[in-house]
Amino acid sequence: MASTKDAHSELDSWYLENLVCPIDHTRLEYRDGNLVSTAGRQYPVINGVPIMLAPNVEQTHWVAHASLEWAKKNQPVTKTSNYYIETLGISDNERLGIADLILKDQSRIDPVVAFVVAQTNGIAYKHLIGNLNTYPIPDLRLPNGHQKTFLDLGCNWGRWCVAAARKGYVAVGLDPSMGAIMAAQRVAKQLALPIKYIVADSRYLPFNDKSMDVVFSYSVLQHFSKANVGTALSEAGRVLRIGGTTFIQMPNLLGIRSLHHQIKRWFRMAKAFEVRYWSLGELKRTFNNRVGPTVISVDCFFGLGLQKSDIHLMPFSMQLIIRLSEILRKLSHKIPALTFVADSVYIRSTKDGVERSKEKPIQ
Repeated sequence: MASTKDAHSELDSWYLENLVCPIDHTRLEYRDGNLVSTAGRQYPVINGVPIMLAPNVEQTHWVAHASLEWAKKNQPVTKTSNYYIETLGISDNERLGIADLILKDQSRIDPVVAFVVAQTNGIAYKHLIGNLNTYPIPDLRLPNGHQKTFLDLGCNWGRWCVAAARKGYVAVGLDPSMGAIMAAQRVAKQLALPIKYIVADSRYLPFNDKSMDVVFSYSVLQHFSKANVGTALSEAGRVLRIGGTTFIQMPNLLGIRSLHHQIKRWFRMAKAFEVRYWSLGELKRTFNNRVGPTVISVDCFFGLGLQKSDIHLMPFSMQLIIRLSEILRKLSHKIPALTFVADSVYIRSTKDGVERSKEKPIQ
């Protein structure tokens, strides 16, 4: 998986060696700033990042449409436009805050990360918007990588890719937002980590069959319709090597905080990019059917995305909640029934070589 820089282009040769067309999985060639498939489909490369979104499908988030439009332009003309902040799923005021930080050029934290931290890490991080002074890199609950490939679906600014790279994985991140991926690329460069990033869709992975060791995702698939989750999991299973694993965070229907949120919306069906809540039985069946044998473990209680590694960034009241969550998480190893009331769980599935369902959507 080692990479070298192609002397004749802006594209790292790793991408040519490892990417395929996300539609028909055929090989790609690099021509005139585009990756071109055997069938003639073209995927632009911008700032060394391949834009591998499928243009003629229903997207999971509007930022994919914005990324496709910006990929067509490919002509940033100002200091702020090179950050592609129009492709970030944040408010107009937050975009103005990012632009202000870019123009000031004084922060050691990437301006995009400074303003998307609550969007990517959870509402507990809201007080850090515009005030972040260190990158909140989480603890990845996986063994050391030993150069195994680690694919993060919906990586945004790349915090889990950074965690994986620091544990010895060859980290690859993808996200439909150009602005998020460009931020991830800048953060990786700032931290001197050789992480590869691609603008792409989790349902149309631009990788060969059996090319990844770990497929990871955190706080992403929970926003997809259940049919789209099924498609993304089938793709994850396709690109996993035999014996490879998916390690994916999802929300639990019966979690204490999860029930609170469902009550607030009167238990109506989720719409747009709202969180979909799953029962543990439904999660186990779905992952079994799409990837392979599955086990479920606790991520955290009392919310989604609470990380012990970030406790120093939190106010005192939230520190107490995180500590209690950690106590209960550890206790769940001895009392498995606690998993049924955890808010956030990890689903770990192992690809066993058995042919899985690829076509039938999950209702």
